[in-house]
Amino acid sequence: MPNDTTAAEIDNTLQSATDQHRAGNLAAARELYEALLVSAPDHTAALFRSGLLELQSGHADLALPRLTRAAAAAPNDARHPFGLGQALQALQRWHEAEQAFEAALRLEPDFPEALNNLGVCRQRNGQTAAAVDVYRRALLARPGDATLMANLGSALREMGQLPEAVEHLRTATTLEPQVVSHAVNLGIALCQQRDFAAAAPILRRAVELDPNDAEAAFNLGIALEGLGRVPEAIERYRHAAASRPNYTDALINLGNALADSGDFSAALSTYDAALRGTPDSVVALHNLACLLRTLGRIEDAEHRLLTALRIDSQHAALHDTLGSVYKDAGQLDRAIDCFRRSLALDPRRASTHSNLAYSLSFQSLDPQPILDECTRWNERFAAPLQPHRDHGNDLSEHRRLRIGYVAADFRDHCQSLFTIPLLSQHDHTAFEVYCYSNVKRPDALSRRIAGLADVWRAVRTLDDEALCARIRADRIDILVDLTMHMADGRPLVFARKPAPIQIAWLAYPGTTGISAIDYRFSDPRLDPEGTDSHYSERTLRLADSFWCYDPLTREPTPNPLPALTRGYLTLGCLNNPCKLTDDTLRLWSEVMHRLPDSRLLLMAPPGGHRQHLLQRLTARGIADARVDFTAFRPRADYLGSYHDIDLGLDSFPYNGHTTSLDSLWMGVPVVTRIGRTSVGRAGLSQLHHLDLLDLAADTDAGFIDAAVALGGDLTRLGALRSELRTRLERSPLMDAARFTGHVEASYREVWERYRTSRLSLRAPARHG
Repeated sequence: MPNDTTAAEIDNTLQSATDQHRAGNLAAARELYEALLVSAPDHTAALFRSGLLELQSGHADLALPRLTRAAAAAPNDARHPFGLGQALQALQRWHEAEQAFEAALRLEPDFPEALNNLGVCRQRNGQTAAAVDVYRRALLARPGDATLMANLGSALREMGQLPEAVEHLRTATTLEPQVVSHAVNLGIALCQQRDFAAAAPILRRAVELDPNDAEAAFNLGIALEGLGRVPEAIERYRHAAASRPNYTDALINLGNALADSGDFSAALSTYDAALRGTPDSVVALHNLACLLRTLGRIEDAEHRLLTALRIDSQHAALHDTLGSVYKDAGQLDRAIDCFRRSLALDPRRASTHSNLAYSLSFQSLDPQPILDECTRWNERFAAPLQPHRDHGNDLSEHRRLRIGYVAADFRDHCQSLFTIPLLSQHDHTAFEVYCYSNVKRPDALSRRIAGLADVWRAVRTLDDEALCARIRADRIDILVDLTMHMADGRPLVFARKPAPIQIAWLAYPGTTGISAIDYRFSDPRLDPEGTDSHYSERTLRLADSFWCYDPLTREPTPNPLPALTRGYLTLGCLNNPCKLTDDTLRLWSEVMHRLPDSRLLLMAPPGGHRQHLLQRLTARGIADARVDFTAFRPRADYLGSYHDIDLGLDSFPYNGHTTSLDSLWMGVPVVTRIGRTSVGRAGLSQLHHLDLLDLAADTDAGFIDAAVALGGDLTRLGALRSELRTRLERSPLMDAARFTGHVEASYREVWERYRTSRLSLRAPARHG
């Protein structure tokens, strides 16, 4: 276009360009705009419209200078700063875009599009509450606008205002049912409410609308996993990861689901894939470390966690998991330091505080520090909750009572050695048994235990409130916690008191510290008279034992005493390394010094942590050549390890519990040091029933003398090896009917106490 172009010709060219633009003929429009700008470089309308065309074509970088000049040339036209804001928004320059939209709104306060985009920028800038205010203003200007409703709902969801968020997102989805993003955001909000049943069909519809939408597939996977439909969730996560390159969140969730379903090899590969795409993903590193810990690869887990902490040293979950890794490795002081660090970073982590409280029981010689820590847990996490009080249970005399057991380990786990004897002997005419299973990967033992219950409920997908509602609806009279402060326990369920009577049993015979738990089971040896002040709960002493044991197998059988053919005595302890405290190693080293030809067999993970344990022993004068190790192994192989042990040495101050019974079952007697805490009197309690109290010592010297005396008497060791299994079978420790009768008598006793107290409150007052 020649430089002497008239104003009329410029107007005609602008009109032609605009017509082509509106008709969607962008190439033709661009050519006309460019020709006009050669002739009139400062033409405001041409700059503005050509800038919009480039923005529309995805060339925000080309649009920005033109829209900037247009906005400067027409400072009183709200459309121009609005267009500039759109270009800045497309370039993700959120703060500058926000300023441009604010400029447009100063000129036209009720400009709905500017209000909407300002809200988007404020969300991106982390000003979610301010974004909500802007969206509400926009809706006043344009009621019923689906996009505005969806954006408002999304912002409310970010703020945790889920009921209102769902309301707006549902309306947006109804108004524009074909818009995938509306459905996805509604599904996300419903998942956050844990209403997975409502979320799943909405997200499935979103996937049908756009099968390649990775967000829709990913969030459908979350909903399906929340419903316990893990195989379907895995399929959706895989689809999401395939639809978007380096979709780290989808790969992480896929790895989690594969791990939960037991496909550990595929889970490891998936986490590795996530880290190839995003090497600094703290979540991927953390979850991979959790799986490596599950697989017993302690050093590998530690390495991943330390790598993640170099990226984010303030990440509370990393310190918590590292603490658990150190506990597994037997480095208890480092573990406790990690748990304390995690809590300092995030005091809201109830599970971390549980880890801390439980860990203290492995090293504390005195019960008071344990009670103090558990009481602090209660004050921080349980006390703010309001325990349910109006239970309304039937107070009829002699009726059938409903007993509920809550556990994370109704599976192939040492707890099943004790739950199966009890559940198999319950009198179902007098007691209706409910099991609330928080098991991650149910197995054959889960199915066996389910067959022993009147009602079996898989509750892992229920949050604490939902589980409490389920327990109340079931009208449970007595609720029993089998996990306490151990992994995957549900202590905050018990804090809400969904049943009128609550009892702690089995995980360990210590205290929960939870004021809403009324009682704890124990026995007269674990808790002699005068120890009740050590616990927040009232103690119910079962007549014989806290435990009733069933090894669930008769194989392998005890072998002849190995020392007779080897020519040397093998001492052993297959307890978790976290029990191998300095006090324990000090006692053992004295025994080994007095039995100079003896060897020691321990269970510990391979690698540097095993070497660290060996160094602790060598520092006490025990040569490397005298110490052998075995790794964590499946139960049948683990029991076979006792074929290599002549005499068991107990840990202190936390005795062996299941491991000591396993040892006795395999014909290996255990010498124990009696402590002041209940977990430190387990050996005493068990040996009492086997008429072996000479192996339970209440002093260090007594422990050493007992171990040396028995270790030097191969005749007695051989005789015990051949008879211990029979002695154990004939004792109260394996008399399931007797044990269950004692438990049921306790249930009746505490229920009658509760029933009488409730009836007395209902009795009308007498007037003289």
